[in-house]
Amino acid sequence: MLFSWLLAWACVCHAGAYFYAMIKTDDMPPGHISDIVQMALSDHVSFGDIKEQYGLSEKQVKGLMRATLKAGSYKAWRKRVRTFGDRRAVYK
Repeated sequence: MLFSWLLAWACVCHAGAYFYAMIKTDDMPPGHISDIVQMALSDHVSFGDIKEQYGLSEKQVKGLMRATLKAGSYKAWRKRVRTFGDRRAVYK
């Protein structure tokens, strides 16, 4: 019983964090969203650059990418960013 309660709580917390990450992007014009996605997909733009230009945190960019890309494309992007980030500390 305790395990199922903890699992349900974790799902609610995860969903809440995902919703929180998407709050600021709801008011953005589609052109800005497209620009942010292009910047995030680029290997030459960091999350810091996106935050400087659009004011979105890394968590918000990841939420936007999850909502915008297909599931497989999002997973491939996260894997590429994570792998490249392990090799270079200043990357995304």
